[in-house]
Amino acid sequence: MNSVYDFQVKMTNGKQKSLQDYKGHPLIIVNTASKCGFAPQFGGLQELYSKYQDQGLVILGFPSDQFNNQEYDNIDETTQFCQINYGVTFPIFAKVDVNGEHEDALFTYLKQQQKGVLSSKIKWNFTKFLVDREGKVVKRYSPTVVPSKIEKDLIPLL
Repeated sequence: MNSVYDFQVKMTNGKQKSLQDYKGHPLIIVNTASKCGFAPQFGGLQELYSKYQDQGLVILGFPSDQFNNQEYDNIDETTQFCQINYGVTFPIFAKVDVNGEHEDALFTYLKQQQKGVLSSKIKWNFTKFLVDREGKVVKRYSPTVVPSKIEKDLIPLL
């Protein structure tokens, strides 16, 4: 695999979507959880998306239930929560595992490209990966980094 564009991901309706569809766009890929204390970051992510989507930015949200079961069982509840509470309009995909035996291949790749502190393992919800227009993972952000702090790294990629 040479870029994030080589992957397919599962949409909330169960169908596969090729990340080729986002070729040429800078991306922020993030594992999310609706019931997490970091859930207000949905609002910050949406602000970035609204501000820069006309310049090509796409944010891809991947709900995960791996950290203290902080995601709804039903994906429709997840998407409704995001839309109602934070006005999310960026794509939200089907739930994924981001670590372990059943982890999604995209997240395996993301972690290989940008390792975290001490290990490549994702330690919590709202770990964010910044991807350039060529599909290269250029930076990884810990859950405590609020979306507005990504803006300075994002602007040169637009």
